[in-house]
Amino acid sequence: MTNDPYLISLGTRVTTGLARLEPERRERHRRFVLSRQQRDGGFKGREGDSDLYYTSFAVRGLAVLGGLTTDEAQQIGRFIGTFDWRTLHVVDLISWLYAALVTQTFGGPDPFANEPTDWPDQIAAKLESVRTPDGGYAKSTEGAIGSTYHSFLTVMTYELLCRKPPKPNKLGQFLFDRQRDDGGFVEIAPMKTSGTNPTAAAAVLLKRLGFADEQLSTDLRDFLKQVRSDEGGFQANTRIPFADGLSTFTSLLVAQDFGLDNSMDLVPIEAFITQQLEFPTGGFRGASWDEQADVEYTFYGLGVLGLLGAATSPSPPEPAQ
Repeated sequence: MTNDPYLISLGTRVTTGLARLEPERRERHRRFVLSRQQRDGGFKGREGDSDLYYTSFAVRGLAVLGGLTTDEAQQIGRFIGTFDWRTLHVVDLISWLYAALVTQTFGGPDPFANEPTDWPDQIAAKLESVRTPDGGYAKSTEGAIGSTYHSFLTVMTYELLCRKPPKPNKLGQFLFDRQRDDGGFVEIAPMKTSGTNPTAAAAVLLKRLGFADEQLSTDLRDFLKQVRSDEGGFQANTRIPFADGLSTFTSLLVAQDFGLDNSMDLVPIEAFITQQLEFPTGGFRGASWDEQADVEYTFYGLGVLGLLGAATSPSPPEPAQ
């Protein structure tokens, strides 16, 4: 496993690519993200109050669009400080930890200023408490079988702690046991149909853990061909008849990480994102049928453009209705 946390290096890649976009285009997406901020400093989804999950995506979006001001980092940091990480399950834990570390980098409060010095050990123990007998990780201690997605989140959290997960060989075997004949991977063992996002999670982990080989690359190439949509993007699985922003982002990420993008037509991917998902007033929606943008799918849209390094993309037209 390489030393740099994957999420941090991914943020750097996206930031570099987005820096080539027109400043006004970046700014309108930044304004959209900030428009979802609430009085307590957190960010909401499509409805309701501030939410830690969406706040984390807002922080990621602002970071790749050029960073946070000190005032923004302080305000968001105060919202993050209202949570006790000990009570969070793995999805919220990584949302909390990532957002806390990023806001601190931009001048926000230190989330561990009043914590004991062994806080990394405590978080690691919390992560291991959801390890399952099959070698993976579940969402909570009640989980009986491992989840590909939650295993990915757990390893990403370990990386933010500058640590490696225990028993990596067992985790690698868990992931390979989730692979299906189409080359993709499923979320949990009983599932038969591979999913794009579980496949991306498994692929990234196997590469990070040192288990990627030529056969895996071939399998991933074959699977990505099956979930490529006529719309230009990628589908969540072969049974869903439309592309979406998340699946397109994770598919492109895997293609780049495994060197598969060299034989892939990238032009339709950018066209899908800019013509179908990007709003001219700022923000991205999830799919062509979606009616509104949110901060999560805005990050995925920005992620695709950043990975593509879209240097000369025109301003997007009004999204199709």
